[in-house]
Amino acid sequence: MNFRPLHDRVLIRRVEEEGRTSGGILIPDTAKEKPQQGEVVSVGPGARGEDGTLHGLDVKPGDRVLFGKWSGTEVRLEGEELLIMKESDVMGVLE
Repeated sequence: MNFRPLHDRVLIRRVEEEGRTSGGILIPDTAKEKPQQGEVVSVGPGARGEDGTLHGLDVKPGDRVLFGKWSGTEVRLEGEELLIMKESDVMGVLE
């Protein structure tokens, strides 16, 4: 993919959750909520501090992250639905 986010932004691909409950009930697509987990596809170089120094990001491509339900901006790149958000919108990295 030929896209690199600027500053402290992160490009994320949503990770689809399983369509069944723990009890085995099948959830239809119309009742599913958008997942709040994703895989980092690309990251920007970082944010500049007040003194002009570049502060790198804590996340890197390949990290699996958790983010808020309404975080980010949805974009379509090369036919794929992705999210662009600031690193501060990412709640944490799943290990």
